[in-house]
Amino acid sequence: MRLKQLVLVTVAALAPAVLGGLPAGAADTTVTFTVTSGALTITAPAGPVSLGSTTAGNTVSGPLGAVTVTDARGGTPTADWTAQVSSTAFVGPTDTIPASAATYTPGSGTLVVGNGTLTPGVPGNLSAQRVAMTYTGGTGNSQATWSPTLTVAVPLAVGLGTYTGTVTHSVA
Repeated sequence: MRLKQLVLVTVAALAPAVLGGLPAGAADTTVTFTVTSGALTITAPAGPVSLGSTTAGNTVSGPLGAVTVTDARGGTPTADWTAQVSSTAFVGPTDTIPASAATYTPGSGTLVVGNGTLTPGVPGNLSAQRVAMTYTGGTGNSQATWSPTLTVAVPLAVGLGTYTGTVTHSVA
């Protein structure tokens, strides 16, 4: 008989937990938060990035590394964006190679987040700012990445040494 009473007491004590009932001292808390519009940003390798070496009169070429655009504006006022690229001249110990000698090739790009169309710019020289990548027709936030290649045609008449320039990516 004592065993029957112990089983009944145990079952009665466990019933609320097994049936999903809340303990007597439970309280609910309503939690809220707001998602706000973020920013349109672009990141690119800080460098320095070495394209290697070549002899005068030839070209030197190499990858710049991943460029990423993140649009956290939430589609307001528009989800479209255009990334552009430009370059300074490349300055060496005795000579300067103009930005027009540099050719930027964006590559195909990858849409990481978004439902629009990602379109690479046409490869070309950096004598003026040019389109690197565009994103159109999407709604909401987006993120895209691409790995451009830079090729510099080194004039035959330049002096030996290391040449340095700055490639700048921007987005609007």
